[in-house]
Amino acid sequence: MPGIDECLLDVMRLPGARGAAVVDWTSGLALGTIGESPNGDHEATAAETAEVARMAAEQPVFARAAHAADPAHSALRGPARPDRSPTAPPGPAVEDVIVTAAAGYHILRFVETAFDSSVFLHLWLDRSEGNLALARIRLGEIAERLVLA
Repeated sequence: MPGIDECLLDVMRLPGARGAAVVDWTSGLALGTIGESPNGDHEATAAETAEVARMAAEQPVFARAAHAADPAHSALRGPARPDRSPTAPPGPAVEDVIVTAAAGYHILRFVETAFDSSVFLHLWLDRSEGNLALARIRLGEIAERLVLA
């Protein structure tokens, strides 16, 4: 099972990939980065994308109704996924967030972990060279294989 660096290298093999990072959305810290950063500073980009990820992950509208009122499934641990049974452990209800900008796409893919699922992969994809559908599928596959140690 690949670690952060190997997963980031896989992400950068996607057509049109300009930069990528593994980010903890609760702290805004980059756990690993590769390639370019949209604003030239990977740490600032990590903090900014963490705000977007946190806003999406913590909104009750995205949580499964059965878990929304259950305090055991707090927003800090991520709302439960709708495709899980009510007794399944919580994970992010949001699989990914896609932001479309003039020159590219930003895909934030949540990574489910054994501890708290507060990590996501951020891919900055060139709009003219990248394939959004392919990138989204591959990012999901890479997120499933990612091992955080």
